[in-house]
Amino acid sequence: MSNQPAFSALDRQREIYLRGVSGIKPVVPVNPDLLEQKARNHMTEAAFAYIAGGAGIERTAAENRTEFDRHRIVPRMLRDVSKADTSVELFGRRLPAPILLSPIGVLDMAHREADRAVGKAAAELGIPYIFSNQASVPMEEVARAMGDGPRWFQLYWSKSNDLVASFVRRAEACGCEAIVVTLDTTMLGWRIRDLDLAYLPFLRGKGIAQYVSDPVFQRLMDQPDEQGQVQPKRRLTPELIGSVIQLMRNYPGGFFENLRSGRPLKAVRKFINLYTNPALQWSDLPFLREHTRLPILLKGILHPDDARRALDSGINGLIVSNHGGRQVDGAVSAIGALPGVVAAVGGKIPVIMDSGIRGGADIFKALALGATAVGIGRPYVYGLALAGEKGVREVILNHWADFELTMRLCGCRSVGEIDAGYLMLDT
Repeated sequence: MSNQPAFSALDRQREIYLRGVSGIKPVVPVNPDLLEQKARNHMTEAAFAYIAGGAGIERTAAENRTEFDRHRIVPRMLRDVSKADTSVELFGRRLPAPILLSPIGVLDMAHREADRAVGKAAAELGIPYIFSNQASVPMEEVARAMGDGPRWFQLYWSKSNDLVASFVRRAEACGCEAIVVTLDTTMLGWRIRDLDLAYLPFLRGKGIAQYVSDPVFQRLMDQPDEQGQVQPKRRLTPELIGSVIQLMRNYPGGFFENLRSGRPLKAVRKFINLYTNPALQWSDLPFLREHTRLPILLKGILHPDDARRALDSGINGLIVSNHGGRQVDGAVSAIGALPGVVAAVGGKIPVIMDSGIRGGADIFKALALGATAVGIGRPYVYGLALAGEKGVREVILNHWADFELTMRLCGCRSVGEIDAGYLMLDT
């Protein structure tokens, strides 16, 4: 998997057109809006709401896209772009493109192969996949499917430091090359699509594979929860019975064994109790450094002062992100926050950006504003929903080809030549 074939945007473009001569159109739409629409038809209402939805009335999710439009590209002419190099170096590894797959949880809502399919597609192309803390498949299983493909691990810092340390040990053991601490989800945002459907996948045992496969979590399941947590009374309804059946099936082991043991219900209760830590603060970060030799990145940084604080704390990289608009409605867009964060760190550590990337022009703009690379999120999930591993691969290739063509058409032969001089800001 490390010897992936050389990529050519022109070959990608030619392949699509030549297949069209035989009447074969792309299974996964190239148009990002059509991609989302078709994926919606392949997902349940609850699954699509969970993936596509944002916080509140989704102003920030929309701003992530519209803010890109304020930055206009100014191409330059008569430059030899007969050859191009889209590769970048990140933490000692040369990547073929400035693209990563951002962590997204509960992928079995999109496709039964879930994280496995995403990992295989990413590994085939040499693109890093950031394993989700809320995965549908344990990290070890996805790592085996990826061979030597690059992968990182996203960490949600739970209330148990023992569990945090265990997750990090497992990430190191299965070949992850960096730890990404997501800071903006110390509690769930007010996501009205999910609330209107009264649907949270974790309560059905979905998206907790990293937990139930963890020895520390299994031990914690047998310890009493915090006092004072009120369990709501529930009426016995067909929907409740269906949810319990789902829970028993989603937990590892046999259905009747799970029903007898009660472990699945214990797992969900313990997960809800431990999931996030609202008390997390800067002084906690040294604990993580004590437990890993890997580069540590902070995800969710939007303010320059936080970027400077991270730099002073010895953090190795930042991800400018607002969680795809899923946490704070009305928050600044990620692309809007990027220049301030880049200026604050002054090139001392890499800055990655996600939230709102939908094509090659977006990637070009983010790099022109100082990002080292970008993360793709929802689009690859839509590809997964439509065609599994192949669908994820198609989405990556489309973003990559679009970026390479944009880069060359603007007069750049390499990522290193892209800078703010290629942009004009609308006022």
